[in-house]
Amino acid sequence: MDGPAAGAPGATTLAGCRVVLTAKRRASELASALERRGAEVLRAPILSIVPHADDELLIAQTAALIADPPDAVVATTGVGFRGWMDAADAAGCADELLAVLRRARIIARGPKAQGAVHGSGLTADWVADSETAAEIKELFADEGAAGLHIAVQHHGSGSDGIDELLTGLGARVTSLVVYRWGPSPDPEAVSRAVGLVAGAEVDAVAFTSAQGVVEFLSACEREGLRDEVIAAMAGPVLPATVGPVTAAPLVELGLSPLVPDRYRLGALVRELSAALNDRSPSDVVTPSGVLRLRRAAAALDGRALPLSQVQLAVLRALVSAEGGVVSREDILALLPGCSNDPHAAEVAVARLRDSMGDRSLVRTVPRRGYRLEVSA
Repeated sequence: MDGPAAGAPGATTLAGCRVVLTAKRRASELASALERRGAEVLRAPILSIVPHADDELLIAQTAALIADPPDAVVATTGVGFRGWMDAADAAGCADELLAVLRRARIIARGPKAQGAVHGSGLTADWVADSETAAEIKELFADEGAAGLHIAVQHHGSGSDGIDELLTGLGARVTSLVVYRWGPSPDPEAVSRAVGLVAGAEVDAVAFTSAQGVVEFLSACEREGLRDEVIAAMAGPVLPATVGPVTAAPLVELGLSPLVPDRYRLGALVRELSAALNDRSPSDVVTPSGVLRLRRAAAALDGRALPLSQVQLAVLRALVSAEGGVVSREDILALLPGCSNDPHAAEVAVARLRDSMGDRSLVRTVPRRGYRLEVSA
């Protein structure tokens, strides 16, 4: 783990954080990285992916491209380009495709696409630094494309305007969609995630594709919670994206999503961890270690605590008292429907003690209430 020890104040641990993950592609990799830092990951895959190897249209387009070689090829994504090569290999035409591509000028939309091109034994002749379609458009707008046959490998969310620009410049364009988006494989998880984000019961929601953002907002609309979700992402819930293309639909709404300097999952995890730790969680030093109080959860000595929302509210009141006494009446006011039950406060505190794993941390002050045991 980077940075200080997990239990120290200011550590980059995500213990006690709840993060909604909307991705399907590379979801396990991203979830594992967040969970290693202690986060609770709520998986809500907003889209499924149509497998490229079973896509008859892709194979037919590839065969046509072999018969009618392009002058230039635009590789827009690393995973898409590798998927294209895998599909060609499965169809038995990989050697013919590679021979065609070696004779073409290869344009890569960023280092990930460049890496996939090189991994296939090819060389990218030009690479867009920003990993956006804008640089590719500028390149062809400056150089011209009239009379050229240009093949464009696309990802699931469409052409980003590249095809339209090239056609307008007089090029003949062959589009190859290597994978396509399908409906969510778990609509119930998506519905639950929308509710949690709307209620600010999570710390962050992570996106890895622009289409995923669009579909998540559509799900919010269907749940009748679009405005609440946008308000939450403008305030207590941090929207995190893998790059500027993914962030664009959120920026259009006036939001300021986290975008890492390097458009990689590892960079996303590091910067998300740093950003959440900078969001001023309440750190209290106790005899059992550092108690870190997050918006939607808490952690003690780097261990996420299994707290209900009621228990979290009681703990928040005790932390706010800074070692002072919280009265039974104040505890009762936090318990729905229990204001007339004198024993409800005792039960709530007992359950909180059990969940914290150290019953001595919440002390009973006779005839007055309860206080949190803090270290000087």
